[in-house]
Amino acid sequence: MRVIRAPNELADRPVAIAIGVFDGVHLGHQQVLSHAMADARECNGVALAVTFDKHPSQIIAPARAPRLIYSLSQKLREIERCGINATWVITFDEAFSLVSAHEFVQMLATGFHPLKSVSVGESFSFGHKRQGNVAFLRTMAGEFGFEVNPVPEVDSAGGQVISSSRIREAIRTGQIVEASSLLGRSYSITGKVIEGEKLGRKLGYPTANIEVAGLVLPPTGVYAVTVQIEGHKLRGAANLGYRPTIKHSSPQLVFEVHLLDWQSDLYGREIEVTIGRKLRDEMKFASLDELKTQIAIDLQNARSDA
Repeated sequence: MRVIRAPNELADRPVAIAIGVFDGVHLGHQQVLSHAMADARECNGVALAVTFDKHPSQIIAPARAPRLIYSLSQKLREIERCGINATWVITFDEAFSLVSAHEFVQMLATGFHPLKSVSVGESFSFGHKRQGNVAFLRTMAGEFGFEVNPVPEVDSAGGQVISSSRIREAIRTGQIVEASSLLGRSYSITGKVIEGEKLGRKLGYPTANIEVAGLVLPPTGVYAVTVQIEGHKLRGAANLGYRPTIKHSSPQLVFEVHLLDWQSDLYGREIEVTIGRKLRDEMKFASLDELKTQIAIDLQNARSDA
């Protein structure tokens, strides 16, 4: 999948667009993307996702901005897996937040030649102060000659609408199976492996510390996990928490993964960790020896997980 930063990077071909924040690329988002792909096939054109480098609320209302389900790189990978040909990642900054709905549609209609269609969720709103909606898109479609596909919200088996906010709540409360069901794939956390304190190495169980700033996370504890690395699917155990056994003046939340049967250095690499069964809650141990004993038990339990 090609990632572009401006419309002029795409060759002049018919373009069918799907627009959204697409955090999680959940089952509802996948329906919006599918409409664009179907239109692109019909006109032998390009299926293009239009999304943003951050959640718009981070600029418009930072105090209310949600933590994200996926990092940008993970979001783009899942959009690609859906079958989209290209994605325009818009830098959502203060200047872009002032772009009117009319200006935005003009940007699409004049930037892509020709614009075949625009697919959005039926409750989608856009532009400065959310001036634009599906009705506005239809008005603009008459002026510029493209089709509008308002995609109905998708309901889960329980009859509730699938939404990113609902998935975030499921993750936050530890309902990993539900989150995976709404996403349409196993819930995972993706982040870059960063330098840690190397405590795990000192205990004989080296871990990969993963950057998770800005992401919504499950409850603290130890989880069985799987990680895909260089074509290998490896099991492991992940600790998410504040490491209460270790004395710190200001404890920081860490997400650290010990991979079974893997020795190579992972620093600087981005890895995707699929969250499985919760093995136990976070605990404070009387000594590092007790912690080391428990880690051995955790890893054995992780190894025996399917």
